[in-house]
Amino acid sequence: MLLPVLRAYLQLIRVDVCFAEGNFAAMYEQVRRVPLRKQAGRSITAETICRAVDLASVWYWKQVPCLQRSAATTCLLRRQGVAAELVIGAQLLPFRAHAWVEVDGKIVNDKPYISELYAVVDRC
Repeated sequence: MLLPVLRAYLQLIRVDVCFAEGNFAAMYEQVRRVPLRKQAGRSITAETICRAVDLASVWYWKQVPCLQRSAATTCLLRRQGVAAELVIGAQLLPFRAHAWVEVDGKIVNDKPYISELYAVVDRC
C-alpha cells in the first residue's frame, strides 16, 4: 500500500502546482490529457487508488480540496487502465461547487448520492 500512497501524494503535488499558479485551465488540461492505459489485468483496484489518495490527503501539508483530490484520483485511475471521469457539479442556492470521480457512471471517491445534490457542469 505504500507505493500507491506515494504515487497519490506526488499526483496531489502535481495538481497543487496548477492551483498555486491559479491556473485551473492547466489542471483541467493535465487531467484531460492523461491517457487511458490499456492493461490486460489490473494490479491495483479503483478502491485501492481511492484509499491511497485519501491517505495521501491526510498526510498532505495543507487541506486538499475536492477538486484537487478528484483530479489526482482521475489521473491515477486512468494510468491503471480504469476509465475514470472527473465530474464537476454546482448547486445554485446556496451556491456550492463540488468535484468527484465516476467510473462507469458510479461514484468511486465520494458518497453515492452526491450527484443528486449537484447539477453536473462538466465531465473530463
